[in-house]
Amino acid sequence: MDPSELNGSEAELNGNGAELNGNGAELNGNGAAEGNGGSEEALPPPPPIPPNVTPIKAEPEVKKITRVPMARRGLGTKGNKVPILTNHFKVNVNSVDGYFFHYSVALAYEDGRPVDGKGIGRKVLDRVHETYDSELAGKEFAYDGEKSLFTVGPLPRNKLEFTVVLEDVTSSRNNGNASPGSENPNDSDRKRLRRPYQSKTFQVEISFAAKIPMQAIANALRGQESENSQEALRVLDIILRQHAAKQGCLLVRQSFFHNDPKNFSDVGGGVLGCRGFHSSFRTTQSGLSLNIDVSTTMIIQPGDVANFLVANQNCRDPFSVDWAKAKRTLKNLRITVSPTNQEFKITGLSEKSCREQTFTLKQKSKDGDGEFQTTEVTVYDYFVNQRNIDLRFSADLPCINVGKPKRPTYFPVELCSLVSLQRYTKALSTLQRASLVEKSRQKPQERMSVLSNALKINKYDSEPMLRACGVSINNNFTQVEGRVLPAPKLKVGNGEDLFARNGRWNFNNKRFVNACKVERWAVVNFSARCDVRGLIRDLIKVGESKGIIVEDPFDVFEENQQFRRAPPMVRVEKMFEEVQSKLPGPPKFLLCLLPERKNCALYGPWKRKNLSEFGVVTQCLAPQRVNDQYLTNLLLKINAKLGGLNSVLASELSPTIPMVSKLPTLILGMDVSHGSPGQSDIPSIAAVVSSRQWPSVSRYRACVRTQSPKMEMIDSLFKRVSDSEDDGIMREALLDFYVSSGKRKPDQIIIFRDGVSESQFNQVLNIELSQIIEACKFLDEKWNPKFVVIIAQKNHHTKFFQPNSPDNVQPGTVIDNKVCHPRNNDFYLCAHAGMIGTTRPTHYHVLLDEMGFSTDDLQELVHSLSYVYQRSTTAISIVAPICYAHLAATQLGQWMKFEDTSETSSSLNGAAPGGAPAVPPMPKLSESVRNSMFFC
Repeated sequence: MDPSELNGSEAELNGNGAELNGNGAELNGNGAAEGNGGSEEALPPPPPIPPNVTPIKAEPEVKKITRVPMARRGLGTKGNKVPILTNHFKVNVNSVDGYFFHYSVALAYEDGRPVDGKGIGRKVLDRVHETYDSELAGKEFAYDGEKSLFTVGPLPRNKLEFTVVLEDVTSSRNNGNASPGSENPNDSDRKRLRRPYQSKTFQVEISFAAKIPMQAIANALRGQESENSQEALRVLDIILRQHAAKQGCLLVRQSFFHNDPKNFSDVGGGVLGCRGFHSSFRTTQSGLSLNIDVSTTMIIQPGDVANFLVANQNCRDPFSVDWAKAKRTLKNLRITVSPTNQEFKITGLSEKSCREQTFTLKQKSKDGDGEFQTTEVTVYDYFVNQRNIDLRFSADLPCINVGKPKRPTYFPVELCSLVSLQRYTKALSTLQRASLVEKSRQKPQERMSVLSNALKINKYDSEPMLRACGVSINNNFTQVEGRVLPAPKLKVGNGEDLFARNGRWNFNNKRFVNACKVERWAVVNFSARCDVRGLIRDLIKVGESKGIIVEDPFDVFEENQQFRRAPPMVRVEKMFEEVQSKLPGPPKFLLCLLPERKNCALYGPWKRKNLSEFGVVTQCLAPQRVNDQYLTNLLLKINAKLGGLNSVLASELSPTIPMVSKLPTLILGMDVSHGSPGQSDIPSIAAVVSSRQWPSVSRYRACVRTQSPKMEMIDSLFKRVSDSEDDGIMREALLDFYVSSGKRKPDQIIIFRDGVSESQFNQVLNIELSQIIEACKFLDEKWNPKFVVIIAQKNHHTKFFQPNSPDNVQPGTVIDNKVCHPRNNDFYLCAHAGMIGTTRPTHYHVLLDEMGFSTDDLQELVHSLSYVYQRSTTAISIVAPICYAHLAATQLGQWMKFEDTSETSSSLNGAAPGGAPAVPPMPKLSESVRNSMFFC
């Protein structure tokens, strides 16, 4: 694409104020603030130049080109055509000449304080709708629950003010006792006096903000996206959210969850998986569609608080609960209290037990001065003696506090019950995650019937707002044309061909294409119960059949029993001392036996010690069911780590990969992984994997760095330290490519970027790509490689089904019509065989292609790169370089994990400017393993 063409399309785009980043903020390039608005003539003449001064010539300002995603060049034709159904439902919009009117909503209490509690807004606006129907001219509105409200056509006035009264303000979200001022007696008194529920008055101000033409949706369908079209679609999504909210659902972004125990499944630790639905409107090549999918979120086990704590901490009974931990877990959760069934929000726990915790009780009778008398009474006595409530086990446990810091309100634990549908947002343990995956997966046909049912249950046809804007939703799955690409031919040892069938192959009676030698190695055993000698014997035998010479190990190091209970770091140190004292020189390879399979605490420290400090390749295993198949899979990993290859594409040996084999081509896989939602201060980890030894596309190395928490753009691709020094990730990758590819610089660079949402595509093109170009220029000013940038997304909600078949779509199925973007160059690919559950296709977005691939060649390249993953004998669901980037980030993330348990994360490295804690740097890989596939 030549630059003039780019500017042309950019100008056209800027014309409708496009390039929305994210949620409607930051419009770049709508022509504002450019030039001085024609006021140049009014400036005074410049002063004369003194004789002894040579004027400095001003550099002409280089106008930066803003890159935007490329348009589709055409559809692919290769492969076997098959009909496919997808979970997109056709949407018809009848009134395109109308307008959505956007109003901003301000809520305040009667004394003018703004309302901050979430969730109360919907109740207040429902009441406005009931009470002031005629003032609103009978109009329906869509409210987002916070500050925005939308109508079809205008309200009678641009500014409306209403006052409404809600009787019982225990909203679905806020706490029930947020009483303004202290004129009411405190809550426990309120209950004692059996007063009616407290009512509360709200002031609501609705004022006009903007007007959004519905025509914008039609424009977006023609490929002209704009701020208006994004907003118009947002209104439709908000209508669906409101529809779900009215049915009492929990809303999580675009998903909603009904309060129905049939949808709950226990995943352990007091956490339930809750099944619900995702729904969002999408613009596609065939018009507007509603994408509906099954979605799962985590909720707290509703019901008895004590039962929840016992399950959460996996302890025997309420008396063995760790209450300090319980306090953190319970904070802000909502409970109902028996026998009044009132709802509150937990603010903490009492310092003392129920039997000892006292509070000031006002007597019903007045003393001589007409004042209420007060006495100190324990919570236990009050409930048992004054309220006549029998307490079975709460006497010696802390009380639940639902009051304010200065005015606590206590309840015995056994009277408290957790409200249903409260999200659990902390990280799941490995076991919980496994259980969740197992319980939430569905076979394709089951998923289809659940989705068909969802459309019927939701009765969107009856939603007045949708009817007002003439939207009707078809109940049938959209049919699209898929194409099944043939599997690429693979090569293994002795020049043999290998043909994958149904996305799988095996190494029975086959040798690895490039088998390494396992020499100068040893075994270390961290107290795993296992016949180590037998394991070594079998490993040597299986290795031989695959063409790998496995020499006898130097020794087996058994862990000294006195360290078995020591902290992981200590166990690793002691084992290393042992190994170093006995081995004649540094080993080339260590096989490490771990005592337990999932998330063993030794794994992180062991890997770090080997890869960072000693530069030794290591393979861990937890020997439970070891057979020949297990050992073959183990050898796949060992061979790749030691520099061998198991199988390769036939087209990379003959070199005939279109575009890639002709000129030196670097392939990158980039990914950023973040801590779980609950951990806001854990550094994010950026991993960039790069190909080496061109024309190979099967060998990779990884570079991993830490960066600020939750930061999605990789910030260390180019890192200028001085005029001649760059310490960025790209420099490492480029130099290694040059050295390993016979002193050739890459003329072409293909970037696969994972995990970026559509709102950030422009940032990848304008921030990350610019850094990569800078890194190239820093090495050689005259060097202009051509770039291809492809985003791979897996967390979307489009699924594909084979009509009238219980099976998943075939591996190699590619879809680039009907449900793809109306303008941009994207396609869906299911490269792998979905064995369990429903296949999740990968959505590839080609943002830039300077190499000029044909549609078929590019789709085929992406398909082939799903076959070069050295760890398994299957096609994988996403290109190998991205998968390797995940592995590298996860593995080095484990190094950091045990670091931040040893010190608080804020004290690491002092503080960065601006007061935020500095991000601890990732320990560097040792020179000897830096270019290996250590992550395999």
